Amino acid sequence: MVNHKPIVPGHCLVVSRRVAARVSDLNPSELSDLWTVACLVSKHLERHFKAEALTFAIQDGSAAGQTVPHVHIHILPRRNGDFEVNDLVYEELNKEDLSRTVPVDAKKNREPRSSHEMAEEASALRILFEDSLPIPVE
Repeated sequence: MVNHKPIVPGHCLVVSRRVAARVSDLNPSELSDLWTVACLVSKHLERHFKAEALTFAIQDGSAAGQTVPHVHIHILPRRNGDFEVNDLVYEELNKEDLSRTVPVDAKKNREPRSSHEMAEEASALRILFEDSLPIPVE
């Protein structure tokens, strides 16, 4: 899934097929599938967005900043200097206040995208994954 309020270009989510609120609610097979898909997706995102690295993040429970009670992994293509302080990416994940700023190269507010904008990005990225995922892309 593409992210509603992306932090960096290419910020996507890998979501468990079965709705589970916490990582510990997943069975071993589901957990394995989640990370297998995250690794496959990340390889394509890194190449497509010409990233130098990746950040994988899971907010597991509301106290950890999880706002949607469904296990998901944030995958963020990263570049050197995209944040003035590298670990600010985690602070950005926790923000709900849209007046705060995003990475140093974005210089604009992190605003929610429309369903149409998200669908367009998802369609454009879908071709990257169609032949490599172990499960059908829906």
